[in-house]
Amino acid sequence: MTTKSYSVTMVVDQSPTEVFNAINNVRGWWSGEITGVTDRLGAEFTYAYKAYHRSTHKITEFVPGRRVVWLTTAASINFVNDKSEWNGTEIVFDITRRADKTQLRFTHIGLVPTIECYGGCSGAWQSLITEGLFKLISRGKSRRVALDGPVSRSTPTRRRQMTA
Repeated sequence: MTTKSYSVTMVVDQSPTEVFNAINNVRGWWSGEITGVTDRLGAEFTYAYKAYHRSTHKITEFVPGRRVVWLTTAASINFVNDKSEWNGTEIVFDITRRADKTQLRFTHIGLVPTIECYGGCSGAWQSLITEGLFKLISRGKSRRVALDGPVSRSTPTRRRQMTA
């Protein structure tokens, strides 16, 4: 039996280029402090959210209108026992044109139900992608989702279809 990584898919009216540009405007949708470059192949950036989470990501794939991949090179998730659970994981954004719509499939490879932060981290991703990033794509306005501390450890729905 294979354990599946957390993934969520949404469909929007905007073009693949608009979706790609919104993804790379990380400060526009990912709550917390972001330092570094987020829109260039090979660039590295750091994300920090209060005392709960700090991670560094390297952009390893950057295909305009199609795909973005971040490799997590260092992480400290401070609300679980193994604070390095994200180390070596990949955050993948796959963009596909579907008739007159655009599909975005977000996958955090390595964020699986067997690790301690799965419930809290997947719950945060669910909100960040389906609320923050969705609104940035569909409305063109930054909408950072507020997180109030370590997120719930409950397991969210793993796949959710969103339409703009």
